[in-house]
Amino acid sequence: MRALTWQGTGKVSVETVADPKIQEPTDAIVRITSTAICGSDLHLYDVLGMYLDKGDVLGHEPMGIVEEVGPEVTHIKAGDRVVVPFNISCGHCWMCTRGFFAQCETTQVTAEGKGASLFGYTKLYGQVPGGQAEYLRVPQAQFGPIKVPDGHPDERYLFLSDVLTTSWQAAKYADISRGDTVLVTGLGPIGQMSARIALHLGAGRVIAVDNVPERLAMAQRHGIEVLNTDSIDDIPAAVLQLTQGRGADSVIEAVGMEAHGSPLQAAAMKAAGMLPDALARKATEAIGIDRMAALTTAFASVRRAGTVSIIGVYGGNADPMPMMDLFDKGVTLRMGQAHVKRWVDDIMPLLTGDADPLGVDDLVTHRIPLEDAPRGYDIFKQKQDGCIKVVLKP
Repeated sequence: MRALTWQGTGKVSVETVADPKIQEPTDAIVRITSTAICGSDLHLYDVLGMYLDKGDVLGHEPMGIVEEVGPEVTHIKAGDRVVVPFNISCGHCWMCTRGFFAQCETTQVTAEGKGASLFGYTKLYGQVPGGQAEYLRVPQAQFGPIKVPDGHPDERYLFLSDVLTTSWQAAKYADISRGDTVLVTGLGPIGQMSARIALHLGAGRVIAVDNVPERLAMAQRHGIEVLNTDSIDDIPAAVLQLTQGRGADSVIEAVGMEAHGSPLQAAAMKAAGMLPDALARKATEAIGIDRMAALTTAFASVRRAGTVSIIGVYGGNADPMPMMDLFDKGVTLRMGQAHVKRWVDDIMPLLTGDADPLGVDDLVTHRIPLEDAPRGYDIFKQKQDGCIKVVLKP
């Protein structure tokens, strides 16, 4: 089969690799019909190469048609249309029975001290071949795959794999009460959907921060107020002015380690990535090398006794935190990988009708063949050609 593979820092290519096969009675094989490029994939493209091997298949936002199932898989069958969650969870362990599917004890990568295995996401998370491919082996398929109906194009359901469920968790973790003011930092796909979901969950006002014109325009189409960092030097001051000096009730931080505005930390990230793998891993794990600008903005913009929901991905273990200010303000922090299956029942009714209340049909900007995936990575990273979300078609 053909699959998108990592070939080195800043380099991916579509190669011919072995077709996946059933290995365990709980496996399924899915023929991929759509698979998206995630902002987290750019971390592998640029920053976290020390945790990858040349030839690793990337991608964790897939859906398709079931081709084959193992004997212990009974809730789906060949021919079913399914979305595959990005985290691999069993559904029956201590963590899963409590809804913490991203911490599944059956698939935890204990050797690396990490949570549930993820598709296409480094040795830290199991080095499981990903979904930017023609076919995907799905472990724990007795629980994971989400059966979806016909009647809408793939893109209506595809983002249950990550974007919708991650954004729903981000908004739920923000502890939004009806009428609240919510600030969202970053208007990539997760920020876009987090902002819309915050409104859906009752926020009276959602303000979002970015500097890419196409992202700002998309957010405005969905009733989001925007602040452009190219024209506003002090975002926290602007938020305070918009909220009568109080600050936002909740902040959803949807940028993560790729934030702009921290040149020293940006240089440290690049330097770590150029080290031999063993040294690069030590530097990444022991030194705070994330760009902290978005978090700093979130902490400064939230009101006293407010909540910051962190959904952007961070990689450093010693990042500096303004603990005195956070403690003094009484800020609640919530964060973590999305527990995908926990939120599906809440979201699915919003997708199956014709109304599209979350505006899911207005997210994808580029649909391209799998063979053109390297170009998709490049324009997504460079924010070129109005690119906000890329879907690959095997």
